[in-house]
Amino acid sequence: MDSQSSVLFIGGRSGVGKSTVGAEVHEQLTRRDVAHAFIEGDNLDMAHPPPWEHQLAEKNLAAMWNNYRSLGYRHLVYTNTVSVLVTDDLVEAMGDKPSATAVLLCADDDTARERLSQREIGTALAWHVQRSDHMAQRLEAGAPPWVHRVNTAGRAVVDIADEIICLTAWGRAS
Repeated sequence: MDSQSSVLFIGGRSGVGKSTVGAEVHEQLTRRDVAHAFIEGDNLDMAHPPPWEHQLAEKNLAAMWNNYRSLGYRHLVYTNTVSVLVTDDLVEAMGDKPSATAVLLCADDDTARERLSQREIGTALAWHVQRSDHMAQRLEAGAPPWVHRVNTAGRAVVDIADEIICLTAWGRAS
């Protein structure tokens, strides 16, 4: 196995399909027998009050990636809303200078709202829609030009994941 590690960052607004696409990327890589790890970045600092000022997500990513690396893993799929805005910080946290591919998943407002309304069944729907709309603007304005944009509206998750895997060299090596 190649010693150079690589990371695939999948970012995007709420309701764009990050978790679903990340899980499908994981499934397709598994079927191709490509060794990899999959981390949902949102879970690395999920606490109240939010511990963002302590860089807990980066510390937890560093610890988890160190554990995966010690077992021989060299490819990481990482999903998180803003991952495409903070790729340098996340790469640094990984500690082994991985090559990075970043994908900003995009969807129009109506698609995101429809998906959020299926997921958020409580009182938080309006907040999630508002946050998603704001984040879509922030991500599009702030994501560097080298970040790949992939539209998810009206597309099958299998096709989206396949397109994203083709952006890496992972499907050609195991």
